[in-house]
Amino acid sequence: MFARRFSLTHDARITLALSLAGFACFMLLYGTQPLLPQLTAAFAVTPGQASLSVTAGTGLVALLLIPLSLIADRYGRERLIRVGLLGAGLFSLASAWAPDFWLLVLARAGLGICVAGVPAAAMAYLGEELPVGERARAMGLYIGANALGGMAGRLVAATVSDWCGSWHVGLSAVSLIGLLGALVCWRLLLPARNFEPRSLQIGPLFTDIRRIYADPGLPWLFCTAFVGMGTLVGLYNFLPFLLSQAPYDLSPSLIGSVFLLYAVGSYSSAWAGRQVARHGRPRIMLAMAVLMTAGIAITLAPPLWLIIAGLALYTFGFFAVHTVASAWVGHRAGARRGFVSALYLSSYYLGGSVIGTATGWAWSHAGWPGVIAAMLGCALAVCGLALILRRLPAD
Repeated sequence: MFARRFSLTHDARITLALSLAGFACFMLLYGTQPLLPQLTAAFAVTPGQASLSVTAGTGLVALLLIPLSLIADRYGRERLIRVGLLGAGLFSLASAWAPDFWLLVLARAGLGICVAGVPAAAMAYLGEELPVGERARAMGLYIGANALGGMAGRLVAATVSDWCGSWHVGLSAVSLIGLLGALVCWRLLLPARNFEPRSLQIGPLFTDIRRIYADPGLPWLFCTAFVGMGTLVGLYNFLPFLLSQAPYDLSPSLIGSVFLLYAVGSYSSAWAGRQVARHGRPRIMLAMAVLMTAGIAITLAPPLWLIIAGLALYTFGFFAVHTVASAWVGHRAGARRGFVSALYLSSYYLGGSVIGTATGWAWSHAGWPGVIAAMLGCALAVCGLALILRRLPAD
């Protein structure tokens, strides 16, 4: 009914459905991030332990993306996207009312299991069902929706919890909005036209793995995903702790409003998708890697406006890098598009889990300067990877 009323074309309907899927995924996955100081107080846990409410989900996504993508390559993608989104919303709602911290972490892990099949299936679906000329733009819109979902989840959780004086209510609000997005996506998603089942036999699978890792670009793109996502989770996991302390002493709703910067990432994703056609992938990726590094460095300055400005520059650069790398992976993937997308996204979420959790050590031992030192090291590594990728032959 929705699609008929607004006369969506086939390509527009696919883009909208998968953008909603990305929006719901990131809204649910990162709903606890602005609530970390409240979880620390409510359950009497350390900041590093509280961050497990985020990284338990992203860690399970990283571990299960590959096996679930193989299942999607064999049996199709739509069912995995639909069921995964619905299950994620239900697990998020369960985590909102968990009576014990470790039960909350367990529910967030269940959320990660459900989400795991969605991103790889969505990226492969876009690559298979859209014309070549539409893919970069659609990927930019999809990643932009991811950024908007992450922003909305953090903002809603922080604002509602501040208004109601309860993190339970804030996380419940995120869960219900995510469930609504899952239901609309379920309705919009079209059956695949170009899907071709791939074998799950071990021999052909290992042949594909050898081909993928022999590619001169794909392993470096996987590394870019790992390190880049680590900076995003590391920065935004510990930002609420910085802003809740003196001299800032911001309320949860004001801290949540900082996540409006994800709108910058949403814009930069769509922008980067357009710029690739004009300037090429290598040039855009390197320029945006330098921008995200500069943004991280600026956040070391004490004035709040400079911290916000630095985060804005960083967020613009990071999401542009991610958009370029995602589209580049799809371009080089070949027939095993779903599997290659899963390897990229597994690296992406694994980097967020490993580096995001390890950043807790930097925070505990050196505060915000320690976090920034660690994130600068990661951002410089992204710059180095962009230089390596720049040497690839033009394609």
